[in-house]
Amino acid sequence: MNVIIYCRVSSDEQAEGTSLDYQEKSLRAYCYNNHYTVVACRKEDFSAKHHDLCRPEMKWIYDYCKRNKNSVKQILFLRWDRFTRNAEFAFTYIRKFSEIGVSVNSIENPIDFNSSDWSTLIGVYCGSAQAENSKISKRTRDGIRETLLKGKCANKAPRGYINVRTDKHSTHVEIDESKALQIRSIFKEVAKGLETPCCIRRRIAKNIPESSFFDMLRNPFYIGKIRVPAYKDEPMQIISGKHEALIDEATFGKVQEILDGSRKKLPKLSKAINPDLFLRKFLTCPVCGHSLTGATSSGNGGKYTYYNCSHNAKHLRVRAEEVNEGFAKYVSCLKANKAIMQLYTEILKELQDDSKKELKNEEKKLKEELSRISQRMDNTEDKYLDGELNKEQYSRIIERYKKEVLTLEQRIKTFQTPSRSSIEPKLEYSICLINNIDRYLRDAPVSVKIKLIGSMFPEKVEFDGKEYRTNSYNKVLDLIYQQTNELRGKKKESGENFSTLSASVPRPGVEPGWK
Repeated sequence: MNVIIYCRVSSDEQAEGTSLDYQEKSLRAYCYNNHYTVVACRKEDFSAKHHDLCRPEMKWIYDYCKRNKNSVKQILFLRWDRFTRNAEFAFTYIRKFSEIGVSVNSIENPIDFNSSDWSTLIGVYCGSAQAENSKISKRTRDGIRETLLKGKCANKAPRGYINVRTDKHSTHVEIDESKALQIRSIFKEVAKGLETPCCIRRRIAKNIPESSFFDMLRNPFYIGKIRVPAYKDEPMQIISGKHEALIDEATFGKVQEILDGSRKKLPKLSKAINPDLFLRKFLTCPVCGHSLTGATSSGNGGKYTYYNCSHNAKHLRVRAEEVNEGFAKYVSCLKANKAIMQLYTEILKELQDDSKKELKNEEKKLKEELSRISQRMDNTEDKYLDGELNKEQYSRIIERYKKEVLTLEQRIKTFQTPSRSSIEPKLEYSICLINNIDRYLRDAPVSVKIKLIGSMFPEKVEFDGKEYRTNSYNKVLDLIYQQTNELRGKKKESGENFSTLSASVPRPGVEPGWK
């Protein structure tokens, strides 16, 4: 009689008595003793707990028997829990195989299908295994929830953190500094609201899949909290975790507002922006406080672009070129402090030198670890050749080592990226930008202008048709520039006029002003 033998084992069922090699050996011995001819041996090496109806090897067996009717009489396996732990699956495939003249059975727990009690026995064998699976699943869910309620991470730590084992049964979560810098940068960029999150991901986080990227932005784990999912009658909870926060709550809150679409303080680059009206929504009307908008109109044989109040055009209407030039002069009052800039340059170069040393040390450690794993792979191969390991054990160990080698090689490659080698071009560009903000506002692409203004002024700038003033600007400007009071539009008691539209020549002295 021709038969097909079927072996199955899941990743968490590698105990003695259930390995694939043991099952095949037992099945072949049974077939030899009963003078059965083995047509094929098919093996499933993954868990089918949630994918019983999608098993590729079982599907292959069924398709083979259907194509070659009467060539195979029986499907044999070790025990019924090796066939399935789902009673519904068992009854379905017993029926499907019987329709094409093939029977299925276990060699350790054979069932007489001519008896009227066979369905009861199937329910006992497969139903008890299914009940055990359900119990294990419930105990696991309860254990995970209990861990989460204690403020601990129950699974693999999110990107930017790392699981650290304290003893055999306990772990805690620490910040992974090698990835934390990128995570902080991502949240800060998204919080600005100047680019869509997708653009930011493509620019600075190509290594993070899009779905994982948005899950990361929504995860309260980064502000030191744990999300406990709803369970039975208990609602979803957010509780304080025992790990260190990676992102401050203010930044995280801004990111949530942007993702929800409720934050509309700054213009976004999702739509094309008129290069002549790049100050729209950055400026507010002094009469009603609404943002300025603008449009281009035709008249007198030409086209003219104006800024006007978005609420009532009668409140304010000024030619766009005058507003843009005036704003460039307004920010040109900021003169960089030479001593600060020199210190800034020296510190960055020193930090780069330190960073290079750290990167070289880290690269050296990774190469040493790579060498150790290569030696382990050689030792494993020797053990396999000496018969100390069977084929299944050898394949599993080598596969694990190959994954570790691939990860290490990718990390070593990141340390050898040429873009990390020099900071001088970026430093030169930064200093040029700081010293020539007004030139960038006149000549740079509109996307650069918007990013630059957005980084300087987190809130709106009031414009009354002649002067600009703001009560809020990036406090980093106080560290770089000599005088920032000009941004508030304040005037000296002596009556000097500081309007940036009325003059353009700076007077001598430490504090910038206008004649």
